[in-house]
Amino acid sequence: MTSRKLARRSLQTRLALAYAAGIYAAGVLVVVFVAVPLAGIDAATPKGRPSSGAITDTGPGIGPPQLLAGSAVALVLLVPLALALGWFVAGRFLRPLRAVVATAQVISAGNLHRRLDLGEPTDELTELGHTLDDLFARLHASFDAQRHFVANASHELRTPLAGLRTLLEVALADPDADADALRSACQEALALGAHQERLVQALLALATSERGVTRRDTLDLAHIVAGVLDSRRDQAAETGVDLAGDLRPAVTTGDPRLIESLVANLVDNAIRHNHADGHVKVTTRTSGGQVTLTVTNSGPVIPGDQIQRLLHPFQRLAPERHGRRDGYGLGLAIVNAVTQAHHATLTTGARPEGGLTVTVRFAHGSRPDRP
Repeated sequence: MTSRKLARRSLQTRLALAYAAGIYAAGVLVVVFVAVPLAGIDAATPKGRPSSGAITDTGPGIGPPQLLAGSAVALVLLVPLALALGWFVAGRFLRPLRAVVATAQVISAGNLHRRLDLGEPTDELTELGHTLDDLFARLHASFDAQRHFVANASHELRTPLAGLRTLLEVALADPDADADALRSACQEALALGAHQERLVQALLALATSERGVTRRDTLDLAHIVAGVLDSRRDQAAETGVDLAGDLRPAVTTGDPRLIESLVANLVDNAIRHNHADGHVKVTTRTSGGQVTLTVTNSGPVIPGDQIQRLLHPFQRLAPERHGRRDGYGLGLAIVNAVTQAHHATLTTGARPEGGLTVTVRFAHGSRPDRP
């Protein structure tokens, strides 16, 4: 019960008690090691015989009883003095911590733009304040990105729904609509539904990638890339894009489904954002302690300052320039999320003649890591 009561006391109370105990212990040590030995020496001197080195004085002296009594009174008076001094010192030390707690409560209530901004002196509490400011800044940026993502996702999902509703309303409002017109409307509705389904699958892939790696198996990038290329050859042929691979063994560890999603999104982006008679080349290599996947494609010229923006969700490269919206703006975002989940390195570069070169470097591994 006593320990529970002590645990409920404020930090200032516990610090004040600790400081007071230290001061009081110092006073007791002074009495024990100074006053008591002096009183013992005086008591050991024979009566009528002055002690060697004693200073004679005509005034009244302080005997051992008076010395010990005065020391006892001083120790009693030292208790409230030590408590008051300990309370004052603890309050001075805890003042920045109270400011940290008060500001953190305001920030946690939703005011994420506030910061602690602790100034001098530079000590452990100031370092704690700077660390919390960095944490609040990252949380603020994360919440802003989340709100931006939700707004964009809502817009992307609402667009095909609005188109589907308009299509059905027009078809139903036409009293002269025949079977062929209704069949055409149904086919367009199915196309819009398929578009929405692909968007939802892309969002799920992004969410799964951002969740992290839950399993690690030994895999060969060359085998995964070969399967993806085989499944995309018809699509590349329809758009007039030459799809080639230079695949050498590249053994690493990771989640096969996530890495397959990474490869598929890179190849799909390279085919989609290309032009007739263009090319896509995929290579896998093992160099030292790293496994490298590189996808190079032709296509429109991409400004170098736009590449990093494309790694975020729902970011497209100047869709108004082409007059149409290709894809969902999630491909490179999924690639970036899968790369981060595997602690790999993603490097993107714009080619002067047009197109992109994307390189992902994984750690080389011959056996699966145990989570």
